[in-house]
Amino acid sequence: MASLTGQRVLLCVCGGIAAYKAVELVRRLRDAGALVRVAMTEGAQHFVGTASFQAVSGEPVRTSLWDAAAEAAMGHIELARWADRILVAPATADTLAKLAHGFADDLVTTLCLATTAPMTVAPAMNHRMWLHPATRANLALLRERGVQVIGPVDGPLAEGESGPGRLSEPEDIVAVLARSAGAHAGDLAGLRLVVSAGPTYEDLDPVRYVGNRSSGKMGFAIAAAAARRGAEVMLVAGPVSLATPAGVTRIDVRSAAQLRDAVLAALPADAYIGAAAVADYAPRAVAGNKIKKSSDTLTLELVRTPDTLAEVAASPSRPRCVVGFAAETEEVEAHARGKLQKKNLDLIAANRVGVQGSGFESDDNALTVYSRDGARALGPAPKIRLADELLDLIAERLRA
Repeated sequence: MASLTGQRVLLCVCGGIAAYKAVELVRRLRDAGALVRVAMTEGAQHFVGTASFQAVSGEPVRTSLWDAAAEAAMGHIELARWADRILVAPATADTLAKLAHGFADDLVTTLCLATTAPMTVAPAMNHRMWLHPATRANLALLRERGVQVIGPVDGPLAEGESGPGRLSEPEDIVAVLARSAGAHAGDLAGLRLVVSAGPTYEDLDPVRYVGNRSSGKMGFAIAAAAARRGAEVMLVAGPVSLATPAGVTRIDVRSAAQLRDAVLAALPADAYIGAAAVADYAPRAVAGNKIKKSSDTLTLELVRTPDTLAEVAASPSRPRCVVGFAAETEEVEAHARGKLQKKNLDLIAANRVGVQGSGFESDDNALTVYSRDGARALGPAPKIRLADELLDLIAERLRA
């Protein structure tokens, strides 16, 4: 069980169907040793009653700024000062918008604006709301201010649809909080990590390119987790639509050659984690104008791209731990171990792609991390959780 012993957590519950999971979340937080108080929006009270939260938390539940008894002594300010951490779960699109723009028109948003405690939000909403540009912009603002975001995950939604927007499971939320505040907090302080993430695009002409389906989510989760744990993190990112994690320095690239140059320029480092899905081949020549349809077939001549991972492992500035990734569709272990040996890596994290709910574009994944003397299975679990578990293995090697 992850530990939050003695941590004072203020759980702010917003009005969505996922509010029912917040009751279990209180229980999990208390099992981890946290002291929990609950504040609810008016909308949340339509889904779950205050009695449920009072029973599992053992504390009175706050629901209004206009509670005469509580506010006689400015109770909302006292509650904001009490918290070591504020957790908003489920965080609706409406509440995220209010938090991003500094609104304070109810108890929950006022508490969030009045506190100096670190804040975590666990969004839950319809997948179309989650993917809307307004929601994405609001999340980017919050991340820039250091707000930790957990989830959402991909899965069945209340309205019978499926997609990204499902609240992360309570045990996963607690695990991330514990790693932020517990034994792992600061354990990578003083270390420099370089992480590559996302795809590369190899241009054919000004319109078209050769690319792949990597979303960058795994690499971004690793960068975010490493920064939370105190590391200096340089993130080299291919073309992705993801916000830069708090505390991370980011360099954007497009092609395999650009990624290689940026990664090598970022050395020396204590560890390199090559989570990017780098194209193995690129067009020999890039057309200056759009290639027009002139026949029924088109022949492209492709050439090998630089092998950044192998170059890092062979560099005079080689990091103490070089970690590769292998996305495979078959014979995962054989291909991963071959890559580990050929490129002189310390660890390689392998996963099978093309499997529902895992790999590219998914919020979840399952990895097997191979070394020369063993293997460790991680997941299936949300990528934010796998990131910390992988960093645990890297930290072990750096401490050895």
